[in-house]
Amino acid sequence: MSANGWLQFAVYSIILLLTVRPVGAYLTRVLEGERTWLDPVLRPCERLIYKLCAVNADHEMNWRQYAYALLGFSAVTLVFTYAIERLQQYLPFNPQHLGAVAPDLAWNTAASFTTNTNWQFYTPESTMSYFTEMMGLAMHNFWSAAAGIVVAVALIRGIKRTTSGTIGNFWVDMTRTLLYILAPACIVYALLLVWQGVPQNFSAYTAAHTLEQPSQIQTIGQGPVASQEAIKMLGTNGGGFFNANSAHPYENPTPLSNYIEILSIFVIGAGLTYTLGRMTGSSGHGWAVYAAMYILFAAGFAVCYWAESQPNPLIHGVQQTRTAGSPGGNMEGKEVRNGVAESALFATITTDASCGAVNGMHDSFTPLGGMVPLVNIMMGEVIFGGVGAGMYGMLIFVVLSVFIAGLMVGRTPEYLGKKIEAYDVKMAMLYALIFCFIILTFAAIFVLIPQGLTAIANPGPHGLSEILYSFTSGAGNNGSAFAGLGTNWWYNVAMGWDMLIGRFLMMIPVLALAGNLAQKKSVPPSPGTFPVNTPLFTVLLIGVVIIVGALTFFPALSLGPILEHLLLHAGHTF
Repeated sequence: MSANGWLQFAVYSIILLLTVRPVGAYLTRVLEGERTWLDPVLRPCERLIYKLCAVNADHEMNWRQYAYALLGFSAVTLVFTYAIERLQQYLPFNPQHLGAVAPDLAWNTAASFTTNTNWQFYTPESTMSYFTEMMGLAMHNFWSAAAGIVVAVALIRGIKRTTSGTIGNFWVDMTRTLLYILAPACIVYALLLVWQGVPQNFSAYTAAHTLEQPSQIQTIGQGPVASQEAIKMLGTNGGGFFNANSAHPYENPTPLSNYIEILSIFVIGAGLTYTLGRMTGSSGHGWAVYAAMYILFAAGFAVCYWAESQPNPLIHGVQQTRTAGSPGGNMEGKEVRNGVAESALFATITTDASCGAVNGMHDSFTPLGGMVPLVNIMMGEVIFGGVGAGMYGMLIFVVLSVFIAGLMVGRTPEYLGKKIEAYDVKMAMLYALIFCFIILTFAAIFVLIPQGLTAIANPGPHGLSEILYSFTSGAGNNGSAFAGLGTNWWYNVAMGWDMLIGRFLMMIPVLALAGNLAQKKSVPPSPGTFPVNTPLFTVLLIGVVIIVGALTFFPALSLGPILEHLLLHAGHTF
């Protein structure tokens, strides 16, 4: 650990904080239908879209209608992407003449990108054509990111509204999110990346002769990378154009592109906390939620940075020096240009925000360093999280926190003027229990069946961590991986269902909670009302996140990274 590493974290934190208010205010104006500076250009386009799609923009939906629209849209787009993958050899923009994606892998990938997971059981540059990358995967990066945002805003509307049977119009929310937020931002973002050296073309791969052996040919991949990289990072998608993801120099060539990318992962998720405060009329509450997310984020970074600053426990008898040319610590699997601090920052960010590994695979981390990403995902990625998903996940914990606070004083809990009753708590607990049930069930099955064990590259405790991490990452719609886990038909199919259940079965109780809260009357605060805009609430919220996470996942964690850490330091290798 070094002063420079902490300085990088501090600068990142300050810049992120400065973006919260302007981003959150703009999100509020867009999703509340208020006038924005893009209206003269985009309002006619918006009206044309509604006309072509036969959408009545003035008609609002109850939570069931909203859920049906969300599920129907996602199902259709999943089939759309699956078809593109299976037919890509007949489609244009395929200069490498890549064949059809295998059925099980096409299913896994379509489910992955539909759910904002972007898990990759394939090597992109040798599997997906340019057309598949653009129309199948990059388009889904927009759709899935927008879906997460609109569900979060629907829940915020439910908290805001009183005696209302509706929570908005799914089609209007999706259109405005795509048209006013994601598309303009990604156009500017992609141009910045092109300026920094990220490729954006339709050329065939370049065959180059190496300097050491001129007779040897090296294939250099390229293509429409910048456009996919922009929405990949801003929409917290993951799923890079190249197998190394944003550790690849064509996706992330310079220090400036590196910083822009890590900042863009959190910028919308952090801005939604201000949107929460502004839409509900309690800006203090929005900042209290932001503080809870940030403190958990800082704690995760500190643990990961400390663990990765230690020598690798598998390297015995090797004295690691800390000179100007050697950053020290566990540098295995990490880029020297970024070092331990930035790799730890990336690992903490990308596992809170549905992004695949960016600076070195998590499989290269020490057991406790790798445990931080695992814990973050198991807590529901509530630390800013995937766009929208982190916000509605944290609001589930807010409901539980208010409920617990109400029990402490022996009265019906209240949250921003709404009484939190049995139905609300049931939906919140259903959300939490579905998540851990999916992960532990799939992981238990694949630990017991031969098809699950044969894919493990590292038998022993780390192999268990690989299996547990994969299904946690899938259910949490995260997409990062312990790279030692291989692939087969069983994992492709099971992970597809793991991701779909973890996305959509958990969205349903969120929307049900939104619909129920919207119907409630507002009650004035009283001396027994627990304030949700104070530091005390932030502390309570952090405590509830940790306690619920520990109660639901501690047995699995103790059998994975913690056991692995103890065995490694006892001198056991595997």
